Amino acid sequence: MTLTAQARGTIAELRESVARLHSELTRNELVVWTAGNVSARVPGEDLMVIKPSGVSYDDLSADTMVVTDLHGKLVHGELAPSSDTAAHAYVYRHLPGVGGVVHTHSTYATAWAARGEPIPCVLTMIADEFGGEIPVGPFALIGDDSIGRGLVETLRATRSPAVLMRNHGPFTVGRSARDAVKAAVMVEDVARTVHIAHQLGTPVPLSRTDVDRLHARYQNVYGQR
Repeated sequence: MTLTAQARGTIAELRESVARLHSELTRNELVVWTAGNVSARVPGEDLMVIKPSGVSYDDLSADTMVVTDLHGKLVHGELAPSSDTAAHAYVYRHLPGVGGVVHTHSTYATAWAARGEPIPCVLTMIADEFGGEIPVGPFALIGDDSIGRGLVETLRATRSPAVLMRNHGPFTVGRSARDAVKAAVMVEDVARTVHIAHQLGTPVPLSRTDVDRLHARYQNVYGQR
Protein backbone atom coordinates (compact mmCIF):
# COMPACT_ATOMS: atom_id res chain seq x y z
CA MET A 1 0.00 0.00 0.00
CA THR A 2 1.34 3.42 -1.00
CA LEU A 3 0.98 6.06 1.71
CA THR A 4 1.70 9.76 1.72
CA ALA A 5 4.45 11.14 3.93
CA GLN A 6 1.74 12.70 6.09
CA ALA A 7 -0.04 9.34 6.54
CA ARG A 8 3.22 7.63 7.44
CA GLY A 9 3.90 10.32 10.03
CA THR A 10 0.42 9.93 11.50
CA ILE A 11 0.86 6.16 11.73
CA ALA A 12 4.20 6.58 13.49
CA GLU A 13 2.59 8.91 16.04
CA LEU A 14 -0.32 6.51 16.59
CA ARG A 15 1.98 3.55 17.10
CA GLU A 16 3.72 5.54 19.83
CA SER A 17 0.49 6.64 21.50
CA VAL A 18 -1.25 3.26 21.27
CA ALA A 19 1.80 1.53 22.77
CA ARG A 20 1.81 4.08 25.59
CA LEU A 21 -1.92 3.71 26.23
CA HIS A 22 -1.52 -0.01 26.85
CA SER A 23 0.44 0.92 29.97
CA GLU A 24 -2.72 2.59 31.28
CA LEU A 25 -4.48 -0.78 31.17
CA THR A 26 -1.86 -2.38 33.40
CA ARG A 27 -1.50 0.72 35.62
CA ASN A 28 -5.24 0.67 36.30
CA GLU A 29 -5.25 -3.14 36.74
CA LEU A 30 -7.70 -3.72 33.88
CA VAL A 31 -5.79 -6.63 32.29
CA VAL A 32 -3.66 -9.63 33.21
CA TRP A 33 -0.93 -11.47 31.29
CA THR A 34 -1.46 -10.65 27.57
CA ALA A 35 -5.25 -10.15 27.61
CA GLY A 36 -6.85 -6.96 26.33
CA ASN A 37 -6.02 -4.50 23.59
CA VAL A 38 -6.16 -0.90 22.42
CA SER A 39 -6.55 0.23 18.81
CA ALA A 40 -6.75 3.56 17.01
CA ARG A 41 -8.18 4.49 13.63
CA VAL A 42 -5.75 6.17 11.23
CA PRO A 43 -7.54 9.41 10.21
CA GLY A 44 -8.17 9.70 6.49
CA GLU A 45 -7.08 6.12 5.81
CA ASP A 46 -8.89 2.76 5.94
CA LEU A 47 -6.32 1.60 8.48
CA MET A 48 -5.93 1.06 12.19
CA VAL A 49 -3.10 0.53 14.68
CA ILE A 50 -3.55 -2.31 17.18
CA LYS A 51 -1.67 -4.41 19.71
CA PRO A 52 -0.07 -7.65 18.47
CA SER A 53 -1.48 -10.96 19.65
CA GLY A 54 -0.11 -12.70 22.74
CA VAL A 55 2.74 -10.27 23.45
CA SER A 56 3.59 -9.34 27.04
CA TYR A 57 2.72 -5.79 28.05
CA ASP A 58 6.33 -5.37 29.19
CA ASP A 59 7.44 -6.02 25.61
CA LEU A 60 5.08 -3.59 23.89
CA SER A 61 6.56 -0.61 22.09
CA ALA A 62 5.83 1.54 19.07
CA ASP A 63 7.80 -0.92 16.96
CA THR A 64 5.68 -3.89 18.04
CA MET A 65 2.36 -2.19 17.22
CA VAL A 66 0.87 -3.46 13.96
CA VAL A 67 -1.13 -1.72 11.25
CA THR A 68 -4.03 -3.45 9.53
CA ASP A 69 -6.71 -2.43 7.07
CA LEU A 70 -10.31 -2.20 8.25
CA HIS A 71 -10.87 -5.86 7.41
CA GLY A 72 -8.04 -6.99 9.66
CA LYS A 73 -5.45 -7.64 6.96
CA LEU A 74 -1.89 -6.94 8.12
CA VAL A 75 -0.41 -3.93 6.31
CA HIS A 76 2.65 -3.13 8.39
CA GLY A 77 4.42 -4.90 11.24
CA GLU A 78 6.31 -8.07 12.00
CA LEU A 79 3.80 -9.68 14.38
CA ALA A 80 0.31 -11.12 14.06
CA PRO A 81 -2.40 -8.66 15.10
CA SER A 82 -4.63 -9.11 18.14
CA SER A 83 -7.21 -11.89 18.11
CA ASP A 84 -9.84 -9.15 18.52
CA THR A 85 -8.76 -7.33 15.34
CA ALA A 86 -11.86 -8.38 13.39
CA ALA A 87 -14.12 -6.91 16.07
CA HIS A 88 -12.23 -3.60 16.17
CA ALA A 89 -12.21 -3.41 12.37
CA TYR A 90 -15.94 -4.02 12.14
CA VAL A 91 -16.60 -1.18 14.58
CA TYR A 92 -14.44 1.22 12.55
CA ARG A 93 -16.13 0.22 9.28
CA HIS A 94 -19.62 0.82 10.62
CA LEU A 95 -19.19 3.68 13.12
CA PRO A 96 -17.20 6.43 11.40
CA GLY A 97 -17.21 8.65 14.50
CA VAL A 98 -15.22 6.10 16.50
CA GLY A 99 -11.47 6.74 16.60
CA GLY A 100 -10.44 4.26 19.29
CA VAL A 101 -11.53 0.87 20.64
CA VAL A 102 -10.44 -0.88 23.85
CA HIS A 103 -11.13 -4.35 25.20
CA THR A 104 -10.29 -5.56 28.70
CA HIS A 105 -11.28 -8.35 31.05
CA SER A 106 -11.37 -6.04 34.08
CA THR A 107 -12.71 -7.93 37.08
CA TYR A 108 -15.89 -6.16 38.12
CA ALA A 109 -17.10 -5.14 34.67
CA THR A 110 -16.49 -8.68 33.44
CA ALA A 111 -18.42 -10.04 36.42
CA TRP A 112 -21.45 -8.02 35.30
CA ALA A 113 -20.92 -9.38 31.77
CA ALA A 114 -20.83 -12.92 33.16
CA ARG A 115 -24.24 -12.29 34.74
CA GLY A 116 -25.55 -10.83 31.49
CA GLU A 117 -26.73 -7.83 33.50
CA PRO A 118 -26.42 -4.15 32.55
CA ILE A 119 -24.92 -1.79 35.12
CA PRO A 120 -27.81 0.44 36.22
CA CYS A 121 -27.49 4.22 36.22
CA VAL A 122 -27.41 4.78 39.96
CA LEU A 123 -24.43 7.18 40.13
CA THR A 124 -23.86 10.65 38.74
CA MET A 125 -20.56 9.34 37.32
CA ILE A 126 -22.47 6.77 35.26
CA ALA A 127 -24.81 9.47 33.97
CA ASP A 128 -21.86 11.75 33.16
CA GLU A 129 -19.73 9.28 31.24
CA PHE A 130 -22.23 6.73 29.94
CA GLY A 131 -25.52 8.62 29.61
CA GLY A 132 -27.56 5.86 31.22
CA GLU A 133 -27.15 2.21 32.07
CA ILE A 134 -24.14 0.39 30.66
CA PRO A 135 -25.69 -2.18 28.31
CA VAL A 136 -24.99 -5.84 27.72
CA GLY A 137 -24.18 -7.01 24.20
CA PRO A 138 -24.91 -10.48 22.83
CA PHE A 139 -22.68 -13.49 23.31
CA ALA A 140 -20.34 -14.03 20.35
CA LEU A 141 -17.33 -16.24 19.70
CA ILE A 142 -13.88 -14.84 18.94
CA GLY A 143 -12.43 -15.46 15.49
CA ASP A 144 -14.54 -13.48 13.05
CA ASP A 145 -16.50 -10.22 13.16
CA SER A 146 -19.37 -11.62 15.28
CA ILE A 147 -18.25 -9.62 18.31
CA GLY A 148 -18.01 -6.50 16.16
CA ARG A 149 -21.55 -6.99 14.87
CA GLY A 150 -22.86 -7.33 18.42
CA LEU A 151 -20.94 -4.25 19.51
CA VAL A 152 -22.21 -2.07 16.69
CA GLU A 153 -25.79 -3.21 17.17
CA THR A 154 -25.62 -2.40 20.88
CA LEU A 155 -23.73 0.89 20.53
CA ARG A 156 -26.25 2.20 18.01
CA ALA A 157 -29.00 1.81 20.59
CA THR A 158 -27.27 3.63 23.45
CA ARG A 159 -25.29 6.72 24.43
CA SER A 160 -22.88 4.56 26.39
CA PRO A 161 -19.31 4.26 25.02
CA ALA A 162 -19.06 0.93 26.88
CA VAL A 163 -20.70 -2.42 26.17
CA LEU A 164 -20.48 -5.50 28.40
CA MET A 165 -20.29 -8.34 25.89
CA ARG A 166 -22.08 -11.24 27.57
CA ASN A 167 -19.80 -13.92 29.06
CA HIS A 168 -16.78 -12.06 27.68
CA GLY A 169 -16.03 -8.60 29.03
CA PRO A 170 -16.17 -4.86 28.39
CA PHE A 171 -15.43 -3.12 25.11
CA THR A 172 -15.25 0.66 25.00
CA VAL A 173 -15.09 3.20 22.18
CA GLY A 174 -14.21 6.87 21.90
CA ARG A 175 -13.40 9.68 19.52
CA SER A 176 -9.78 8.76 20.17
CA ALA A 177 -7.96 5.78 21.64
CA ARG A 178 -7.33 7.84 24.79
CA ASP A 179 -11.08 8.47 25.17
CA ALA A 180 -11.75 4.74 24.81
CA VAL A 181 -9.13 3.96 27.48
CA LYS A 182 -10.73 6.51 29.81
CA ALA A 183 -14.10 4.80 29.33
CA ALA A 184 -12.49 1.44 30.11
CA VAL A 185 -11.09 2.81 33.39
CA MET A 186 -14.41 4.42 34.28
CA VAL A 187 -16.55 1.36 33.54
CA GLU A 188 -14.45 -0.78 35.89
CA ASP A 189 -14.67 1.85 38.61
CA VAL A 190 -18.45 2.15 38.49
CA ALA A 191 -18.89 -1.62 38.09
CA ARG A 192 -17.04 -2.09 41.38
CA THR A 193 -18.97 0.65 43.19
CA VAL A 194 -22.38 -0.58 42.06
CA HIS A 195 -21.45 -4.15 43.01
CA ILE A 196 -20.65 -2.93 46.55
CA ALA A 197 -23.89 -0.91 46.62
CA HIS A 198 -25.84 -4.09 45.82
CA GLN A 199 -24.15 -5.82 48.74
CA LEU A 200 -25.36 -3.06 51.03
CA GLY A 201 -28.91 -2.98 49.72
CA THR A 202 -30.84 -1.74 46.70
CA PRO A 203 -29.20 1.14 44.79
CA VAL A 204 -31.48 4.08 43.99
CA PRO A 205 -31.71 4.82 40.23
CA LEU A 206 -31.41 8.35 38.87
CA SER A 207 -34.35 9.86 37.03
CA ARG A 208 -34.19 10.11 33.25
CA THR A 209 -34.35 13.90 33.47
CA ASP A 210 -31.40 14.07 35.84
CA VAL A 211 -29.41 11.60 33.73
CA ASP A 212 -29.95 13.73 30.62
CA ARG A 213 -28.95 16.94 32.41
CA LEU A 214 -25.84 15.39 33.98
CA HIS A 215 -24.74 13.81 30.72
CA ALA A 216 -25.21 17.02 28.72
CA ARG A 217 -23.23 19.07 31.25
CA TYR A 218 -20.37 16.60 31.49
CA GLN A 219 -20.07 16.15 27.75
CA ASN A 220 -20.40 19.82 26.81
CA VAL A 221 -19.36 21.99 29.78
CA TYR A 222 -17.10 20.05 32.16
CA GLY A 223 -13.34 20.47 31.90
CA GLN A 224 -11.21 22.77 29.79
CA ARG A 225 -12.56 23.86 26.42
